[in-house]
Amino acid sequence: MKLAFIGGGNMAHAMLGGMKASGSDNVVHVLEPDADRRAELASEFGLAAHAEPGDWLRDAAVVLLAVKPQQAQQAVNAAVPYLTRPMVISIVAGVQGQTLARWLGHQRIVRAMPNTPALIRAGITGAVALADVSADDRAEADRILRSIGQVLWLERESLLDPVTAISGSGPAYVFYFIEALQQAGRDLGFSDKQARQLAVETFSGAASLARLSSEPVHVLRERVTSKGGTTAAALAHLESSQVRARIIEAVRAACARAEEMGRQFDIDETQGG
Repeated sequence: MKLAFIGGGNMAHAMLGGMKASGSDNVVHVLEPDADRRAELASEFGLAAHAEPGDWLRDAAVVLLAVKPQQAQQAVNAAVPYLTRPMVISIVAGVQGQTLARWLGHQRIVRAMPNTPALIRAGITGAVALADVSADDRAEADRILRSIGQVLWLERESLLDPVTAISGSGPAYVFYFIEALQQAGRDLGFSDKQARQLAVETFSGAASLARLSSEPVHVLRERVTSKGGTTAAALAHLESSQVRARIIEAVRAACARAEEMGRQFDIDETQGG
């Protein structure tokens, strides 16, 4: 199926990179207003990059909506006159399926939330299919999304906001933690390069161990934590500062924001805002 992207920003670039690495060559068009970005996408991925919607959209069997939430309604409204009821895969955070359906005039929509490790085909995407999505549509959406990593299909759209908070925003939490480890390394006498290597490889190795092990994560943690040892001292400090609780609260804040965005876009659209 021919695939068109509406939006060529960071996540679109990550997905296009992952799809290219997987050998997928069905992306033929991208809509991107920024001229420099258009030139970059056309050169890197060998596709046709357009400044405005037009008849070229009529050939798209699948449209992937990859714009910022505040740009979504304008982008869809501009594209709708040229669409021939394609399946739409939306990776727009917070914009609910019922809102997208009103803009598009149908529910042949898959809402998905990938994350930026899609660039190296190591992403995880939460996805949900709306009412008009057929079994073949879902299979095609799954094929597209699996080209950039794993896919977790959900039965309820309401779970996409938690997905956004955990895995969609999650890489930023990981990078935040790595930054802290790097800073600690520099403070303790390592060079920038050494501190980065220690922090990144430790995080990567621990995550790989958690993924490959059949044991619960808390068991893996306990095995590193000798009573009265260095790890115990560090974890005691984290617990005394309630770091675990703060992390959980941070994820809840992200989820609440995603829910708030969805409600606000729905209100703005119904009120003509």
